[in-house]
Amino acid sequence: MNIALFPPILGLIGMIAAFVVYKLVMQYPDGEDKVKKIGDQIHAGALAFMKTEYKYLTVFIVFLVGLSQIFLGTETAIAVVVGAACSSLAGFIGMYAATKANVRTATAAQKDGAAAALSVSFYGGSVMGLCVASLGLIGLGGLYYFYAANGGSNVHALEGFGMGASVVALFSRVGGGIFTKSADVGADLVGKIEAGIPEDDPRNPGVIADNVGDNVGDVAGMGSDIFESYCGSMIATIAIAYTIESAASENLMMLPLALASIGLIASIIGIFIVKLRSAKEPASALRSGTLIAPVIFVVMAYFLIQSMGNIPMAILWCVISGAVGGVLIGLITEYYTGGNPVKKIAESGETGAATVMISGLAIGMQSVVIPIIILAVIILVSTSLAGAAIGTGVYGVGIAAVGMLSTVGITMAIDAYGPVADNAGGIAEMSGMGKEVRDITDSLDELGNTTAAIGKGFAIGAAALAALAIISAYSAQVTLEYGDAFSLSLTDPMVLVGMFIGICIPFLISSITMTAVGDAAFEMINEIRRQFREIPGLMEGTADPDSQKCVEIATEAALKKMMLPGIIAVAMPAVVGFGLGAIALGGMLAGGLLGCVALALFMANAGGAWDNAKKYVEKGNLGGKGSDTHSAVVVGDTVGDPFKDTSGPAMNILINVMAMVSLVISSLLPLNGFFF
Repeated sequence: MNIALFPPILGLIGMIAAFVVYKLVMQYPDGEDKVKKIGDQIHAGALAFMKTEYKYLTVFIVFLVGLSQIFLGTETAIAVVVGAACSSLAGFIGMYAATKANVRTATAAQKDGAAAALSVSFYGGSVMGLCVASLGLIGLGGLYYFYAANGGSNVHALEGFGMGASVVALFSRVGGGIFTKSADVGADLVGKIEAGIPEDDPRNPGVIADNVGDNVGDVAGMGSDIFESYCGSMIATIAIAYTIESAASENLMMLPLALASIGLIASIIGIFIVKLRSAKEPASALRSGTLIAPVIFVVMAYFLIQSMGNIPMAILWCVISGAVGGVLIGLITEYYTGGNPVKKIAESGETGAATVMISGLAIGMQSVVIPIIILAVIILVSTSLAGAAIGTGVYGVGIAAVGMLSTVGITMAIDAYGPVADNAGGIAEMSGMGKEVRDITDSLDELGNTTAAIGKGFAIGAAALAALAIISAYSAQVTLEYGDAFSLSLTDPMVLVGMFIGICIPFLISSITMTAVGDAAFEMINEIRRQFREIPGLMEGTADPDSQKCVEIATEAALKKMMLPGIIAVAMPAVVGFGLGAIALGGMLAGGLLGCVALALFMANAGGAWDNAKKYVEKGNLGGKGSDTHSAVVVGDTVGDPFKDTSGPAMNILINVMAMVSLVISSLLPLNGFFF
C-alpha cells in the first residue's frame, strides 16, 4: 500500500474512535425534569448559534473560493472548501458532544460520584480532541495523496486547505468569544455585584447564555483554533520541503503527516491512560495524559524517522524540541494562572478593584517573558540542527511546530474537558442538585481551569511556531520567484514599513473585539436588569427568567461583530502585498507575529489569573463571597474575560490567517508593489 494513504486511513480510524467515545457518553443518563430541560436549552442554544454562524461563514467562504478559482486554479479552490469543511465539522461535532456530556456529567455526579462525573466530562472533551486530529489527517492527508504524493506537482494547492481552515477558525473563535463573554460579563456584574446572588443562579437570565457561550467559544472555537495551527504547521513544512533539492525531499515532505499520524495513536493511548487513572487520582490522571502522550510520541517518532532511511536523526531532535517546548509553555502558563501570582492578585483586592487591575496587568506582562524565551530557544535549536543536517534551517522550525502539535488529540481532549465540567456545575446549581453535587462539579471545574490554562499556553506556543513556519515557507516561495532580489533586511525601509504596519494589526483587532464584548455586555446588562425589575416573582424564585432573550442578544452581537476582524485579517496581506510588494509583506508578517504572540500571552495569562483570583476568594479566602474583596476581584474577572476568551485567542488565529493568505498569494505578488 502507498505510504501516503496511511494518514487519511488513520484519520478514519480516529473518527471511529471518536464515535465510540461519543456512544460511551450517551450511555449515561441525562437526568430528569428540570435537569434535562436545562441541558436541552443549552444544547439548543449552542446548535442554533452555530448553524446561524456557519450560514454567515458560508457566504464568506464562497467568495474566497471564487477568488481562488479565478487567480489560483481549481485545485486550490477545492482545497479551500475541504479545509473550511473539516475545520467547521471538527468544531461542530466537538460542540455537539460537549453539550450532551455536560448534563450527563452533572447527573453522574449526583448518582455515581466524582469518578463517574470525571469520566463523562473527559469523554466529552475527548470527542473534540479526536475529531481535530482525525479530520486534519483525513482532509490534509487526502489532498496530499492526490496533489503531492509520488511526484505530484500541485503541492502549493495544499495551502488553500490552510487558508480555508484559518478563516473558519478566526470567525469561530471571535464569534464564539464575543458570544460567551458578553453573556458572562453581564451575568456576573448584575447577578453577583448588583443582585448579590450566586454564580449560575437559576434566577439570572444571563446564565443559560453564559453556558451556551462556553460551548460555542471554548469548545468549538478552541477546536477550530488548534485545528488551523495543527494543519498550518504541516502545510508549511511540506511547502518548505518541496523547495529542498535533495534525495530526501519526498520523505521530508511526507514526514509531517507521518508524525501527525503517530501522534494520533499516542493521543488515543494517552486518553486510555487518563481513563484508567481517573478513578483514583483525577488531577494526576489529566496531568499524566498531558505528559505521557508526548513521551510515547517521541519514542514512536524515533522508529518512524529511522525507518524512513534518508532522513538524518538530527530532525528527531527538532521534533523533540517542539514537543518539550509545548509542555514547558503550558506549565509556565499554569503557574501564572494558578500559582502564587493568583494569590497576590486576590490579596490586592483587599484595597479595591484598582489594585486588582494593576497587579493583574503586571502579572500578565511578566508572564510573556519565559514563553518567548522558550520559543526563541526552540527556533535556535531547530534551525541549527536542520541547517547542519539538510542545509535548510527553516525546515527545523516547521517540524518543531509539527512535533508540538502532533499529540493535539490528547491536548485538546484535556482542554475541552474544562468547559464541559464548568457547564456541569452551572446545571447542578440551576437545577438545585444540592451542595454535595456542587462540591463535586466545583472540584472538576477547578481542575478544568488548570487544564484550560495549559491548553491556552499550548495553543499560543503552537500558533507562534506554526506561523513562523508558514512565514518561512512564504519567504522560500518568494525567493524561488525572485532570487537574491528578495531579502528581509532591517536596513530596507520597505521591511521596516511592513513591520510597523504588521504590529498595528493585532492592536486594532484586539480593540475591535474588546469593544464588541463591551457593547454586547452593555445590552446584556440592561436586559438582565430589566427582567429583575419587571418580571414579578423572579427574584423570589417563583417565576422563570426569559433566558432566550439573552441568547438572542449574544447571538446578534457575535454575528455582527465577527465580520470586520475576519475581513481585515484576509484583506491586509493582499493590500500590502500588491500595494507595497512582497518585501513589505514579509516585514508585515514579522511585525504581526511578534505583536500577536506577545499580546496573546499577555491577555490570556492576565485574564486567567484574574479569573482564578476570583475563584480563590470564592472558596472562602480573604472574606469570601459577598465581601468587598470579592467585589473587587469580580471586577478584575469581568475585565479578564474578554482578555482570555475573546481578544487573546483571536491573536493566535490572526497571525496564522495573515501568514497563510500571504503564502497562498505569494506566486502572484510583485516584488516592489504597485505604489512603490
